[in-house]
Amino acid sequence: MTTSLAPDPAPDPGLDPAPDPALARELRRERAHHDACRAALARMAEDVAEQVVTGEDVAASGADAEVLGRHLRSRAKEFGEQPPGPLFFGRLDREDGQSHHIGRRRIAEHPAEPPLVVDWRAPVSRAYYQAGAHDPQGVVRRRRFGWAPYSAGDTADLTGLEDEHLVSGEDVVSAIVAGEIERPRVGPMRDIAATIQPEQDDLVRSGPGTSVCVQGAPGTGKTAVGLHRAAYLLYTHPQRVRRSGLLVLGPNRTFLSYISEVLPALGETGIRQSTLDEEIARHEVRAVDGEAAARVKHDVRMAEVLRRALYARVALPDGELALADGPLRLRLPAEVLAGIVAAVREEAPPYATGRERVRARVVRALQLRAERRAGPLGGAWARRVERARPVSAFVDACWPRTTPEEVLAAVLADPDDPLLTAGERAAIRWAKPPRSFRSARWSAADLVLLDEVAGLIERPESYGHVVVDEAQDLSPMQCRAISRRADFGALTVLGDLAQGTTPWAARDWREQLAHLGKPEAEIVPLTTGYRVPAAIVDLANRLLPELGLGADVPAGVSLRRDGEVRLCRVADVATGVVEAVKGALAREGSVGVIAADEHVGPLTSALEAGGLLRAGGDGGAGGAEATGGTADVVAPESAGERLSVLPARMAKGLEYDHVVVAEPAAIVAAEPRGLHRLYVVLTRAVSRLDVVHGEPLPDYLAS
Repeated sequence: MTTSLAPDPAPDPGLDPAPDPALARELRRERAHHDACRAALARMAEDVAEQVVTGEDVAASGADAEVLGRHLRSRAKEFGEQPPGPLFFGRLDREDGQSHHIGRRRIAEHPAEPPLVVDWRAPVSRAYYQAGAHDPQGVVRRRRFGWAPYSAGDTADLTGLEDEHLVSGEDVVSAIVAGEIERPRVGPMRDIAATIQPEQDDLVRSGPGTSVCVQGAPGTGKTAVGLHRAAYLLYTHPQRVRRSGLLVLGPNRTFLSYISEVLPALGETGIRQSTLDEEIARHEVRAVDGEAAARVKHDVRMAEVLRRALYARVALPDGELALADGPLRLRLPAEVLAGIVAAVREEAPPYATGRERVRARVVRALQLRAERRAGPLGGAWARRVERARPVSAFVDACWPRTTPEEVLAAVLADPDDPLLTAGERAAIRWAKPPRSFRSARWSAADLVLLDEVAGLIERPESYGHVVVDEAQDLSPMQCRAISRRADFGALTVLGDLAQGTTPWAARDWREQLAHLGKPEAEIVPLTTGYRVPAAIVDLANRLLPELGLGADVPAGVSLRRDGEVRLCRVADVATGVVEAVKGALAREGSVGVIAADEHVGPLTSALEAGGLLRAGGDGGAGGAEATGGTADVVAPESAGERLSVLPARMAKGLEYDHVVVAEPAAIVAAEPRGLHRLYVVLTRAVSRLDVVHGEPLPDYLAS
């Protein structure tokens, strides 16, 4: 049963505007509970602020005081940065008489008292997502609350409630959940804590040591699942995850801006959200590779090419080592030294570790010879010999110091490894080598190779957990860079093989996971879409047989039976796009115009001339920040920055209520994986899609 109270300026879809008196009383009780929760949360924030002041006077050692202070300040910062919004979205009434309100964070009058609101990640909350008429899990009633759209958490915004009586076998389709999922896309990406579905919940609550790969069709919520899993791990294993860190990797800054508010809304702040390019940025990118060179540099064979080039610097000694230490004259013959170097190489430690291991074993061999003549020698003797000039000279000759830049510069100046073909060696060879590696101009692909060599020399710090989105677009060498950062942690890998658009995009998850260092990770498909309507999914699915991906990419299905698709052939594409945008702006929600790069400029000019764009604005990309080529809406129907014009290559990961696709044939022709790009573009719409074209559509779309 569902109710909403009038007046409600923006009622949730599907809610009955005329509640009966009993339900109205229930709603008043829940509003009173929300007031109590708001007051308790305010007191919690005050208590935390007071603890920071009190903690400064606590007597403890310097280290203890610093740790305590950091903990208290971080808690205060967490409360201070908490975004506004309703404090609960659901309630469970159990057979044992207990009731629990479910929200985004725990709220209590006192830490020792039962909570007024239970965190959605707590074990008791799981039944809210998993219980059903077929398996009530001890739940008598599940209640969902309807809040006015975009509510900042005012109690009056609690406009409806919906009860599901599980023990009596009641199994209903929630109008509140449907309304939340279908709400227009304005602003950054929202969390889905109130609408998580059972199959998503299973992934979110995977253990900290489990690596998971989510193959998600468009609109299935794979990105949200990855972010909510990060929040869940931070809640259930805070010390383990925070000690080693949690990293969220997105494909670009625009995408990261779009998802930036999800984790703070779930009560988690200070999480590193970055791109792989930022993680490996040893130098500024000052060169651009041709397509052939980029393909070779991203090929996994380059890992072995670089390893050989690095260890080619290791040389076996051709003479003995002599050391004078006071009255002692110590010698190590060449065969003993060669055995030490060969043994360390066989152990294959990081290059820098190997160098010090050789030094330590040489010193130990000298010490054993000295002790046979002079008796036991202490650690001070060994430390002095470590720095002796003959020992250092030997180590430098047999296992010299080097840098990633020095190794890669030598490879690119004269690539001679037989693993590469003559054509591939020619493609990556510097046309004009720099005078030294210090003056080299590095490309984006070179930075990936430098990271590979750096990882061979010295292992980077490993994160406790890494979330990788749009993972299908990563090259094998990029995957290796990520694997080094998750050596001792787990991965949440998110992607869709059908949306792979880079020249080296993955075609098989098992192979991609091997490159990521997690070949054992479970591959879980998400095929049920909640955001993209069936009409749009059905159109996009017509492309899947053309992508050559087979059964590894099951077609997505949508629970939404709404949505609109229009295929419009026009004499002039720019005019057709302007008309489509006018119609879109007359309705609610964000609007995205997506086209091939060559068409973005002319379409922007046409929209400006039609009074729909203000030149030089920074627009809104489905709630994301500016993507380039966007502009402010000045149409009278708009209530803010609703319209974006962007190239197809920038559309991945973004969502708009209404999408206008301009000339799909040009998008397909613009790049080798143009069909994959078109699949991405078509699935950016979450309500309505207009395909405006002058050229004929391919048969698989036109039908």
